[in-house]
Amino acid sequence: MQLSAPLAYAGDPRQAADDVAALESAGLDAVWVAEAYGFDSPTIMGYLAARTERMKIGAAILNVYSRTPALIAQTAAGLDAISGGRAIIGLGASGPQVVEGWHGKPYDKPLARTREAIELTRRILRREVIDHHGVTDMPLPPEKGGKLGKPLKILTKPVRSEVPLYVASLGPANVRMTAEIADGWLPTLFIPEKAHQVWGAPLADGKEKRDPALGPLQTVAGGLLAIGDDAAAVRDFARPQIALYVGGMGAPGKNFYNDLAVAYGYEKEAKRIQELYLSGKKKEAEAAVPDEFCELMSLCGPESYVRERVEAFREAGVTMLNVIPVGPEPAKLIETVKGWL
Repeated sequence: MQLSAPLAYAGDPRQAADDVAALESAGLDAVWVAEAYGFDSPTIMGYLAARTERMKIGAAILNVYSRTPALIAQTAAGLDAISGGRAIIGLGASGPQVVEGWHGKPYDKPLARTREAIELTRRILRREVIDHHGVTDMPLPPEKGGKLGKPLKILTKPVRSEVPLYVASLGPANVRMTAEIADGWLPTLFIPEKAHQVWGAPLADGKEKRDPALGPLQTVAGGLLAIGDDAAAVRDFARPQIALYVGGMGAPGKNFYNDLAVAYGYEKEAKRIQELYLSGKKKEAEAAVPDEFCELMSLCGPESYVRERVEAFREAGVTMLNVIPVGPEPAKLIETVKGWL
């Protein structure tokens, strides 16, 4: 099992990158850079490539609506070149509120777009001449307004002809597709003890169709990390994130994370969190998050307990433990957990 951490989403990205560089020295294997509707991730990933030497640099995630498959492939090739072959590209559909509200694109065909982005990115990195017509047309045909386009291949030679492509997915159909064609999986709000009951069947179905040449599906999941006799209190820091996702990431009936909470068995709580969050009562929504939810998606407590949590994630199929170290000595926390892996 490898060890990774997300880049601090808010604040000064240069300071956050400096902090991550220090964690690399403590043994961190990878860093994940989010985007949403804040800073773009490729710019920050490029800076991280210059500030680090060994760790992998992952996008979590590039959405498949605001970038063409060709641009995703160019980003993969560019990041891989300047990092010396350390890129991981996480892809996903994001959500309707960001795609429609921020990027001004209709939220249609999320699975087809993701599948096509993976297929075309791989072909482009292999320097194939692309003549493809699906959700995306390459080149644009005359009947859709094309005049001068012709089939092309990427101009530069990628460092690697295969850059790992991970997918952020939650719904059964999307998880099934991820297990079939992606190099890795980026689930959100992952509870190891409940993961199999939610995703076991679609993961198994997808893996049945998986090309053996892809190798085993990699899984990235984890949570807050704190070690100490009083560290259990740190679990409460997960409440704002859970409340935001379960309560605020989509309208009623259109929130993937709320659906996940229901699938975990928190149906009444999920409905209550959403009602409170959407009515502007964010603190009340956070208080409504079940204590068990906070505990099971984190790694906070005495050392023996945290070691048990690490093994729970491992047993659930996690191959890269993604942690957010909390405390005055994050590098020490990383070094400690790395020693257990």
